[in-house]
Formats: sequence, C-alpha cells, structure tokens
Amino acid sequence: MPESLLIVSGESSGELYGALLAKEIRARYPDIKIFGVGGERMRAEGVDVTRTVSGAFGLSEALSHLKELRVTFKKILEIADQRRPKLAVLIDFPDFNFKLGKALKRRGIKILYYVSPQIWAWRAGRVRQMARFVDRMAVILPFEEPLYRKAGISCEFVGHPVLDEIESMAVKDKASLKRELSLEDGPYIAILPGSRPSELKRHLPILIETLKLLKREFPEYGYILPLAPNLDTDPFKNDFEELKDRGVLIRKESALKMLAASEGAVIASGTATLQAAFLETPFVVIYKLSRLTYLAGRLILRVKYVTLLNIILGRESARELLQEKATPENIVRELGKILKNQSERGRMLSDFRELKGRFGGPGASRRVADMAAELAGWR
Repeated sequence: MPESLLIVSGESSGELYGALLAKEIRARYPDIKIFGVGGERMRAEGVDVTRTVSGAFGLSEALSHLKELRVTFKKILEIADQRRPKLAVLIDFPDFNFKLGKALKRRGIKILYYVSPQIWAWRAGRVRQMARFVDRMAVILPFEEPLYRKAGISCEFVGHPVLDEIESMAVKDKASLKRELSLEDGPYIAILPGSRPSELKRHLPILIETLKLLKREFPEYGYILPLAPNLDTDPFKNDFEELKDRGVLIRKESALKMLAASEGAVIASGTATLQAAFLETPFVVIYKLSRLTYLAGRLILRVKYVTLLNIILGRESARELLQEKATPENIVRELGKILKNQSERGRMLSDFRELKGRFGGPGASRRVADMAAELAGWR
C-alpha cells in the first residue's frame, strides 16, 4: 500500500491552508497519496476529498451541524483504518478535530496540529487536552509558540500561510489586477460578509442597507464581493440579487485579488482582515453573532479586540463595529475616514507594515511540509 497522508480542514480559511500544504507536499513527494476533508481548493491540489465539512460558529449554529459532523467523523475513521496513514494534519476546527485527533492517536497515527485554536482568547484549558494527542504544533501567530512550549508541547511558529497565498499571486499592482478580473477602471470598495452561512445571514441585510448610503457617499466607487468557492449560495439568492441590483459585482473569485484591487474594504472579522492588512488595503471590521453566543462570549473572552491586527498590535488600528454598532451609518462614517482622510489612511498603512514585520516573509506551507516529512519519516 502506498504511503498516505490525512489532512482535515473544516472552514474556508483552513481549507485554503490545506490546499497550500498539499501543493507543497505533492511537489516534494509525488508518491504520497493525500486524502481527507476539505473542499474544491484541496481537490484542485490533488487531494482525494472524501468528505466536506461546513464550519459552524457558536452554540446555536453548531447544533444544526451535529448530524453531518457525526457522519463525517465515522467516515474519516473508516477510511483511515483502510489506508493507514502514518500522519494526520489537523487544521484548526477544534471542536471536531480534538475528538478526531484522540481517535486517530489511539490508532497509532501521529498528529500534526496546524493553526492553533484561539486558546489566548478563551478556553485556555484546551492546551492540556492537546498535550494528550498532539505530537507537534504548527502555529501561525507569533505569540502562540511560547504558550504551547510552556505546556510541554513541541511547537513551531511557521509564519502565516496568507503570505504564501500572496506570494503565489502572479499579478500584484492594482491596474493589472483590475484587467485580470475584468473590472473597469476606477476605485473599488470590497465587501466581504464572511464565509459561514451564519455570518451571511446576519451580515447581508446590514450590507444591503449600507450599499444605499455608500452609493450616495462614494458614487465614484465600484463595489465587489468575492464568495468562498465552497459556499452554497442558494439560501441567500434574494440577498445577492438585491446587492447586484445595487451595482455590486459578485463572484466566486479570489478574495485576495479583489482585496488587492480595492482602495478600501468592509470585512467580517476573520482571516480576510489579515489578508487586507498584508495587502495594505485599509478596512473597517463588522461582526454580529446570535445574542446567546455574544452574551456567552462576553463572559469568557480574554481579549479586548476581535481582529487579529488589533490583537497583535495591542490597539484598535482597524475600527471594530460589533453587534449593535454594526449599522450602515457607522460603517459609512468609518469607511469615509480611511478613504478621504489621508492622515488616517497613512496611519493604518503604517500599522499594516508594522504587522507584516512581526510575521517575517512567506514560507509557512514549506515549513509545515518539513514538519510533516519529519514526523512521517519521509526523509
């Protein structure tokens, strides 16, 4: 039986990281058969995607996915028993991957956990759980490595895979990107409502109303909205049609390229905020949760901010409009500050460069591939 590797990702950003890692491993070790859980980007890099998982966020959303997750869990173990990989790379998605990691560990499979759950924000006790089944950690935020080393877990800060994604983007100046994306000349604002169904449900109605104000305040701008490739758009068909009627160009296109082609952005808190910061596209952050999840989060969160840029810098560089503050009027006002006020825009660009300096250059996927090869004994 040929050597195999299991990669398990749950949500859109993790699936991208899995695809970048699979590409790196296949380039070095073309005989390794990679299988696992992911989506179209992992499949495009030669991964045998046996199951897909739609990530959930928050108590009420997670409950609706329980049946799907149970079926996926059972299927992964069945296939792992058949293919007997030496190593599994589990990417973030802790509520699922913790249980899976323990089951795989009992089967003698080594575990490389890639992308730390947010132990620095809440549920710090998960570090002790991870110590029982994780062989090595690959973390993507500079302050995470000492947290795991202190707990006795072998850990390496590998940099951020978003920088790998940016490096792979062949065209980088705005004019060329606009031509590549078939966009007309002129400035653009990118709208990123999130990749989870729960995020779209809460953010799209706000953004539809925001577009009314934006079109009046910034008539010279075009508006673009990239969608995650694995997203099922059918439940939001009416919302997307209304956005199109308001002049928004919506595509299942690279969010990275759309952000790079834009002068500003409105972004639901998540990985896209780091993409925008690394690309030096100023942005405003929005986020709304169910009331139950938000109230529970206020009791247990240990960080002042929700945006990684702000958490790492220790100050509110990007304006965070959360819950009742995420109104069309507030969004337009804060966006206007970074589009019209050159001093404010310059301050944010300076903060972006400071952030990039803390991450170093690209190479996260290469470093994780090195760790995988060492653990699996491929070299």
